[in-house]
Amino acid sequence: MSATAFLTGDCPLLIARLIADHATLEASLDAATAALATQGQALAEARMLDACSDVLELMLPGNDATGLRSVLDAHFPKSDAVIARDEFRIPHLFVSDMDSTMIGQECIDELADFAGIKEKIAAITERAMQGELDFESALRERVGLLSGLEESAISRCLVERIVPMPGARTLVATLKHHGCRTVLVTGGFHHFADPVAEDLGFERVVANRLAVSQDRLSGQLVGGITDSSVKARVLQEEMSLLGASAVSLATGDGANDIPMLEAATYGVAYHAKPKAREAANGWIDRGDLTSLLKLLDIHERDWVMG
Repeated sequence: MSATAFLTGDCPLLIARLIADHATLEASLDAATAALATQGQALAEARMLDACSDVLELMLPGNDATGLRSVLDAHFPKSDAVIARDEFRIPHLFVSDMDSTMIGQECIDELADFAGIKEKIAAITERAMQGELDFESALRERVGLLSGLEESAISRCLVERIVPMPGARTLVATLKHHGCRTVLVTGGFHHFADPVAEDLGFERVVANRLAVSQDRLSGQLVGGITDSSVKARVLQEEMSLLGASAVSLATGDGANDIPMLEAATYGVAYHAKPKAREAANGWIDRGDLTSLLKLLDIHERDWVMG
């Protein structure tokens, strides 16, 4: 059956787009094709998206995304990729984590450095991101350790430490240019997320709020916790306003992002921890955030440079 028949809905379809090492691309594709054949999966088409593109698109019948992913991981190491069950479309909604995704730092770890306890807090952060600790308990423990720190340290930390990920501004600006709504949702804090969102161009922010008393952190939080369930719920709430046919893109790097990544049409793990990468249907292991624009087939001439 032809690829055209797949696209008209006559049978299930998997499409994978990936960016990999050009020097070994042909050999990797041959090996991947053979590996798929041993699983009973046959490629219907393999092509570069256009003459100037570095994105390889694979199309095959069926719905064994797990088998396809195992083949891609085995034969295209250190790649950027997304696996879809239908034609790719530019998303109507983009929801992203902040720390180590839209910015290159973990804000609470950097803030802890001003209190002289970065190593202690960073160890808790890492275990929480790996999914080894309950997120809320780990968050409250770390915030408690910051009790007494001057609120002004946050402003200094923002100026001196917090830097956007390469491609973050361009990704957000380009998606917005194409009609996509953008939401930053983080287990971090409004003190950081609000200025980061303004800088990058996000339209909505969902985050935790640090309690402050007499210009110092009290070691407490105000209101509810933005945890993994809240991240997924924000995506679902936003999607409910856009209609059943809307397409969503989510990015994150840690265990707290897993439900959000699983709920998105394209859930992309960005240089992520193993559990988050395994849960996602896309991953960026190779490039920066503009790889997402390439995988969505948005030509560079149509990017809005941030």
